[in-house]
Order: sequence, then structure tokens, then C-alpha cells
Amino acid sequence: MSQQQKIAKLTQKLSALKDQKDKLNAEAEEWAEKRDKLNEQFRSLRAETLELKNGRDKLNEEVKELKRQRDEAKTEFHAKIEEKKKLNQEIKVLIKKKPSRSFQTLQMEFERIEWKIQTTSLSLEEEKELVEQVRQLETQLNIYKRLGHSNQKIIELKAELKALETKSKLFHEKLTETAQRSQQIHEKMLEKINDSKKLKEEADGLHRLFLQTREKVRPIQEEILEISNQIKELREEAQKEEEKEKKKSEEALREKLEKQAREKLRRGEKLTWEEFQLLAEKGMTAQD
Repeated sequence: MSQQQKIAKLTQKLSALKDQKDKLNAEAEEWAEKRDKLNEQFRSLRAETLELKNGRDKLNEEVKELKRQRDEAKTEFHAKIEEKKKLNQEIKVLIKKKPSRSFQTLQMEFERIEWKIQTTSLSLEEEKELVEQVRQLETQLNIYKRLGHSNQKIIELKAELKALETKSKLFHEKLTETAQRSQQIHEKMLEKINDSKKLKEEADGLHRLFLQTREKVRPIQEEILEISNQIKELREEAQKEEEKEKKKSEEALREKLEKQAREKLRRGEKLTWEEFQLLAEKGMTAQD
């Protein structure tokens, strides 16, 4: 097989390998493009997941604060319940001590004696007796005053308890609503995380296919390089062979022309400039 035939055969093989390499590179590029799209979707989902997490965490902080406020309201509610119980006990005790006469009657008697002490000239014994009566009346009136204060406090406590109960209920409703919103966001976040995992797994699978395809290109590229070097070597050898043949042909032609020039020279014929130059290079002249 001639050098040119070998070169033609190798060139044909090289072309097929290049086509195969280009096909694999296109396949690898396709895998890479699909992988990159999935990775972009993955990054987008990660950003959405982070946003959902921040929203959920914020709601959880609100839930925590609402629980604290609700528990604080409950504690205050129970404290006021205990205060109301104590007042009721005090009222029971005071009712047992309540004088038989009404507050108005006792107040009028108190004022009458006070006026008498201030406006009447009394002996020491009479004054002492009236002062004692005033003291006793003050004690009895004080029972009514304490009862009135306790009853007023009971009314205030009932209003406060009702307000605390409403407040606690509102805290609980808000807490429940916020907790439900947090749970919904958490579930949505988990869905995004699962979707992200699936996308990542798919993207990683495509990346493996990309690497496998690129790995298939390696031996083909090495073979392409090897064949290219073989073709280069064959072409260099062919060129050397051509130059050798050319040189051989030129030498034969030169010898032929030189022989013809010598013949003409012997016959005394006129030489052409080229023939003269050719014989001159050989050290021959017309005189020879």
C-alpha cells in the first residue's frame, strides 16, 4: 500500500473519529445544558425555601410572644381570682360583725355626739363617756366602710377578670391562628425542600452523564491525535520521497542534457546559454 493510500485511509478514519467526538461533545453539551437549568431551578427553590423559613421563624417568634402574653394574662387572672376569694372571706367575716343599726343611723348618732362634745360644757366623766361612745360608733361605722370598700373592690375585680378573660381569649385565638399559619408555611417549606432534593439528585445524575460522556471523548481524542501524528509522519515521508524522486529525475535530466551538450561540443555546434552553464558547472569549456 502506497503512502498516499495509507494517508487516505487514515484521513477517512480521522474524519469518522472527529464526527464521533463532535457527536459526543454535542451530547455532553446537552447534558450540561439540562443540568444547568435544573441547578438554576434548584437555586431558585433554595431561595424560596429560605424566604419561607424566615417567614415561619418570624411567625414562631410571634407565637412565642403571644404565649408569653397569654400565660401572663392567665397568671394575673388567677391572682385576681385569689384576691376575690380573700375579699369574699373578709366580707363574710365583716357581715357577721355588722351592727344591727344602719350606717345612716350610726352616722347621725356619731355626728350628734361629736357636735355635743364640741358645743356643750361637760364634766370629765361625761366627756370620757361620750368619747367612748364615739370610739364605738367609729368601730361600727368602720365595719360598714370596710364592707363598702370590699364590695367596691369585688366589683372592680369582676370587671378586671372579665377583661383579662377576654384578653386571654384573644391572645389564644391569635396564637392559634398564627401557629396554624406557621405550620402551613412549614409544610410548604418542606415541600420545597423535597422538590429541591429531587432537582439536585436529577441535576447530579445529569452531571454524571456529562462526565461519563466527556470521558468517552478522551480516548477518541487521543486516537485522533495519534492518527494525526501518523498522517503528519506519512506526509513528511511522502514529501521526502517526492523530493528524492524529483531530485533523481532532475539529476537524470541534467545528465541527459549534459550528454547532449558534450555531443554538440564535439560536433562543433553552438551551445545554448543553459548548456554552456551546465558544462561550466562541471568545469568544462568550449576549448576542452
